[in-house]
Order: sequence, then structure tokens, then C-alpha cells
Amino acid sequence: GKFQVKTNNQIIEADKIILATGGKTYPVTGSTGAGYDIAKKMGHTITNIRPSLVPLEIIEKTDCQNMQGLSLRNVSIKIKDIEKNKLIYEDFGEMIFTHYGMSGPIILSGSAHLIRYKNIAELLKKQQIKIYIDLKPALTEEQLNLRILRDFEELKNKQFKNSLGLLLPKKMVEPMVSIIGIDPEKRINEITKEERKTIVKNLKNLELTINGFRGIEEAIVTKGGISIKEINPKTMESKLIQGLYFAGEIIDLDAFTGGFNLQIAWSTGYVAAQN
Repeated sequence: GKFQVKTNNQIIEADKIILATGGKTYPVTGSTGAGYDIAKKMGHTITNIRPSLVPLEIIEKTDCQNMQGLSLRNVSIKIKDIEKNKLIYEDFGEMIFTHYGMSGPIILSGSAHLIRYKNIAELLKKQQIKIYIDLKPALTEEQLNLRILRDFEELKNKQFKNSLGLLLPKKMVEPMVSIIGIDPEKRINEITKEERKTIVKNLKNLELTINGFRGIEEAIVTKGGISIKEINPKTMESKLIQGLYFAGEIIDLDAFTGGFNLQIAWSTGYVAAQN
């Protein structure tokens, strides 16, 4: 009727045990997912283990690599299922370009919604999940067009490749010129109204294709774990084995932002300890 915990140099006997070994993310901290094996051997169900709050890989990797390390503040994003023309997620805040794609707060939150989306693996394979970045959310398309006209008036004798420095961070200018597709050597005073519309469209709706998620070792939180159907929520005690309790990320509980995941850990830890 007791538990035994065997360490390298002793065996500790206990009436009750709390299993709080974390998920499978950040293995360098010792959170390797070993607790899942222990729980499974004791008869518990482990649901599908996946990364959540994790950076995203982008198909247009070269564009992202050219902007690697660039952090954007006060931008808005929309993640869409193109096949169904359905908005999956939208947010406003901070993001960063990386050598594989994107990261940062709004991207990580978006990933948590994507991982839950029906048939997501299949849609990613078919390149049907797009992310749209509004680089100038404070301006309407009309206001942005007027702003570009003013800038172009000042720079009318310069080449297009030297025209976006007033609108964008330096590291973003060359990649965006390439994405927009207007001849970089073209003089500003030769740019047509239609070409200006293309500039506005790309600044307000920079379209990139999501290729997948980074590995679980880069995720902030693990999605999946010990089935909550087998845990008493009032005490955190196992419904299968008396005296065995669970707390934290080992449980199949996760949320859309880091703060809520911390709250899950603290609350389940408190309830388990009180009982």
C-alpha cells in the first residue's frame, strides 16, 4: 500500500506521490517526457504529444533568411485556411523573422491555434495555410497610398530599390523590393499607379506560406499528456491508483499563451499539494 522512489543512492518510501516531471519541451532543463513512461506503466493513458506555442517554418525560406533577426513591433497577422477561405487566427503585436521562418509572441500564439485546427497536417502538406502580415496596420490602404505618394515626390529621381527606406526597417528594404517584383533599377517617377497598388498590397498583406512547426524541443509548451479523464480535478489524484497525484505540464492541459500555462502549473501544483 506504499510507493517506493528509487534514487541513485537510496529508496524513499511514501504514502503519496506527486508526479510533476513536466512535458517534453525544453529537454535541456531535464524535462524529457520520462514522466509519461512512468504514468503509462502505471496504467494511465497518454494522449498525442505535440509541440504548442512553437515557431513556424515558412516555404519562402529565402525571404525570411534575408530578414533574419529582424523584429517587427505593432504589426498584425492573419492565418488563413485557403482551401476553405477560413480565418484561423488573427493577432496584433510583435514577431521576428528567423532562418527557417518566423517566431515571436503573435506567431507562437498563432501556432497553438493552428495545432488544434482540423486536418492541419494535410493542409500544410498541400500548402493551403497562409499567413498575411500587415506591416502598417495603423494606416488604411488609401492612407498608405498617400504616404507613398509623398515619399515618392521627395525621391522621384531615385531608383525603386532606394525608395522604401522611409517606410520599412533597413534590413527589410531589399527583400521587400524583391517580393514586390518591380524592377529595382526603375526610377520612382516612372512607377505606375498599378505598380503603386502592388506596393500597398504587399505592405498591407505580405503573403507567406506556412510549411510546418519547429520541433518539440523549441516549443514553449507540450500539447498532450496524461488524460484528464483519469484525474480527479478537485484533488489532482489519479482515478486509477490511490495516492498517485499529478501536477503541471505532464497533464493533457495547455493554453494559448505562456501565462495561462504557468497558471495551470501553479494551480494544479497547489491543489495536488493541498491534498
